[in-house]
Amino acid sequence: MRVVVAGAGSVGRSIARELLSHDHEVVLIDKNPAAMRVAQVPEADWILADACELSSLEAADVTGADVVVGATGDDKVNLVFSLLCKTEFGVPRTVARVNNPKNEWMFDGSWGVDVAVSTPRIMTAMVEEAVAVGDLVRIFTFHQSGADIVEVTLPDDSPLVGARVGAVTWPTDTVLACIVRGAQPLAPTVDDTLEVGDELVLVMGSQADEESLQHLLTHGSPSAPAIADGAPLVAPEQPVPELGPEEDDL
Repeated sequence: MRVVVAGAGSVGRSIARELLSHDHEVVLIDKNPAAMRVAQVPEADWILADACELSSLEAADVTGADVVVGATGDDKVNLVFSLLCKTEFGVPRTVARVNNPKNEWMFDGSWGVDVAVSTPRIMTAMVEEAVAVGDLVRIFTFHQSGADIVEVTLPDDSPLVGARVGAVTWPTDTVLACIVRGAQPLAPTVDDTLEVGDELVLVMGSQADEESLQHLLTHGSPSAPAIADGAPLVAPEQPVPELGPEEDDL
């Protein structure tokens, strides 16, 4: 994969090193001569140029890039870089760094941004994830689909503790993607039993109801008019029918 990164500061160089360690081809662009610390990432191709100019992007052969990353400390530069790469060069995938949370609303498809990475939002999510038990923590939002990745740690009084995964009625447009138990990530199966301290990683679609999910986690039943208070959190187990002689011979 070929990746062009705008911004050769500490963030851009760190991204470049990680990508190179995974055998990707990386080009770093920066207009600041002081940022040209080629010796720190010698495997990358370096270009001293303004990433917001078409001539610079042509020199970097952005047309041949699979992904571009706007990693500068200036939100305006990251937006313009993404927009030019998407609209003028048809880059398939653009990723942009958000420095100021107040600007996050602009980092969407109208500005050519496929994936926006907000450092403040990520840090907030990590802090909440470290201390919150029983509350939903939004980890990441997919800007194209509007889906969210959320996490919740089951407290000892959660009604889901002891429930089989296959028996839990999750709210519409919500999927349990992973269970983290201790240091072990588990792919959930219908026969797994939820335990105290389990970290549940869920994917919520754009139509998902966060309130219903929170109600399920705290009260044991989805929040919906059709479900009466005190209803079980799972559908009743259906008995396995015994086969008669004729059926057993089939």
